[in-house]
Amino acid sequence: MAGNVVKPEDVLPDGAEGTEFGGEYVRKGSVAAFIGNVRALAEVEPSDPRWETIVRQLRELKPALVRIGVLDVFEVRDPEVRALVDGL
Repeated sequence: MAGNVVKPEDVLPDGAEGTEFGGEYVRKGSVAAFIGNVRALAEVEPSDPRWETIVRQLRELKPALVRIGVLDVFEVRDPEVRALVDGL
């Protein structure tokens, strides 16, 4: 795909639930789930039991974002979340 126009259907055809990147399976929705969890984390305090559950999910999703290169081209702007992600 390098140097060529890439459309969503080139990466994930209709009806597919995921695809391989770097030899590992990445499920569709991983990027949106990561973003949703970052937003959810902003709504809870670290003392809230949901906080650790959200952080655990971010940890589970980070490898998928690394494999597809999201963190190579986008920066996490929130310093607290960035520290969490960098430490994962």
